[in-house]
Amino acid sequence: MGIVGKIVGGTIGLALGGPLGAIAGAVFGHAFDAGQEDLTQDRHAYLSSLESSQLAFFVSTFSMLAKLAQADGRVSEKEVATVQSFATHHLGLKPPDWQVAFNIFRTALDSPATFEDFARQFHQLFRHEPQMLEMMIDFLMQVSVADGELNPAEEALIQSAVGLFNLSNAHYQQIKARYLHSDDRAYQILGCRSSDDSETIKKKYRALAQSYHPDKIAGIGLPDEFTRLAEEKFREIQAAYETIKKERGIR
Repeated sequence: MGIVGKIVGGTIGLALGGPLGAIAGAVFGHAFDAGQEDLTQDRHAYLSSLESSQLAFFVSTFSMLAKLAQADGRVSEKEVATVQSFATHHLGLKPPDWQVAFNIFRTALDSPATFEDFARQFHQLFRHEPQMLEMMIDFLMQVSVADGELNPAEEALIQSAVGLFNLSNAHYQQIKARYLHSDDRAYQILGCRSSDDSETIKKKYRALAQSYHPDKIAGIGLPDEFTRLAEEKFREIQAAYETIKKERGIR
């Protein structure tokens, strides 16, 4: 069962605090106040540490996507459809879970908190988990380029998150390379240059493969709903290295 199926009621906002807690409290508090079906047997149960991290990531994702959609001053039906496609086709959210995600998205649109406010709290929560920070940038980038181009206003917000997360420009270019094709894309995915020697490339590949191995990701707080995308990233790292190995004749 994913994190959406384990959500508790009135303690959620208090547990998260800050702008993310305000979003969670408004969304899930309203659900219970409206008499909708409880998603747990005990409304006042506490989330485990892992579940709290998963909830924080889930709320952060759709809150930050909402502010990203507002980057040009308005939110079009096409942008909402893009977020829904990401949620249902890429994350595999079922209709009830997508409704929760959409409620977070819609509530964040009306929130006085800014994209940077959400990004700052996300960094505070996951500052010791660089994979989580990079995965968030990855998700934001994936949705932003879904229409085939990277909107300058949206990229400016993504780059602001990169700065708040203390990620390097090299990390950003490495993530960006997954979605914007170039001649040295395989090298960029591994955070390498085509001029690097084979041993350097091999070391970077091994470090990335270890960091993004599904077993590693599963234990650091990524929601179950997002693990498929993490696995795709792991496979893309492997594919990039195989491309370089074939090109260079590395055994």
